[in-house]
Amino acid sequence: MFEAEHLSAAERLVSAMRAREWRLATAESCTGGLIAALFTEIAGVSDVFERGFVTYSNAAKVGVLNVDLETLTRHGAVSAEVAREMAAGARRASAADIAVSVTGVAGPGGGSVEKPVGLVYIGLAAPGAPPEARAFRFGDIGRSAVRRRTVAEALAMLGEALAS
Repeated sequence: MFEAEHLSAAERLVSAMRAREWRLATAESCTGGLIAALFTEIAGVSDVFERGFVTYSNAAKVGVLNVDLETLTRHGAVSAEVAREMAAGARRASAADIAVSVTGVAGPGGGSVEKPVGLVYIGLAAPGAPPEARAFRFGDIGRSAVRRRTVAEALAMLGEALAS
């Protein structure tokens, strides 16, 4: 179901989280739970994977992850600010030590000049650091490709956090 390289990266991350005794939560919008599904593809991951939130609507982001409505109104759902709040909210709403979030425009429609198709923000909330978010501009490469690239970049960000 998943690309071998993504599954292998997730397995390495699970090992690193086990070594630190960390638990993971995910908060996903444009990936619709793909990151959570990837981790739960690994047998025995329940000691590391705490939970996943699919918060596709703004109401879910506010109601489940406690994203500030003013942040959504001011910056829009596809923004670094919302990605940071989603990651921090997932960490707070769970027993997780580390949380990753994604929000973006996967396409094929829905983009604008300011927020084109392929723009994705990935957030991370980890111990000892303020929540962060990074922007990725994958371009209009197709919905599935944007989602796959987002998963890969989320894995990379988790890897960086676990390496520090």
